[in-house]
Amino acid sequence: MNRSPASIVQNVILHDLKVDEHEFEARTGWSIKPQGACKAEACVLLPETTRLDDGRLDAHVLSDRLGMPLVADEPHGIWALGPETAVNGRALTSAVAPELELPDADGNPFKLSSLRGRKVLLVAWASW
Repeated sequence: MNRSPASIVQNVILHDLKVDEHEFEARTGWSIKPQGACKAEACVLLPETTRLDDGRLDAHVLSDRLGMPLVADEPHGIWALGPETAVNGRALTSAVAPELELPDADGNPFKLSSLRGRKVLLVAWASW
């Protein structure tokens, strides 16, 4: 299946909650215009509080208005923002993964829940 770049779900890693407008557009496809944040044919109104005194954008406001989950790893000073739900309606309902059981490298059953309470990165791959 061919997927256009606009259909690919993207997360944005932030090192600051004050976001450069041009970097935000380049990384998400959302451009900031007088009528709000726009992507393709969709525009979402943004409050005046979106733009901070230094001209950058408030990640909390973007997260709220565009439906982009904002997840913090405060001890390391990084945040993940995305993907938006204001347009496509897709979102995670929680940060808890469903039960998943697959064989490990030795063929023994391995349950994802055995890692509960730890940070886990799941990498999935499909041939199509």
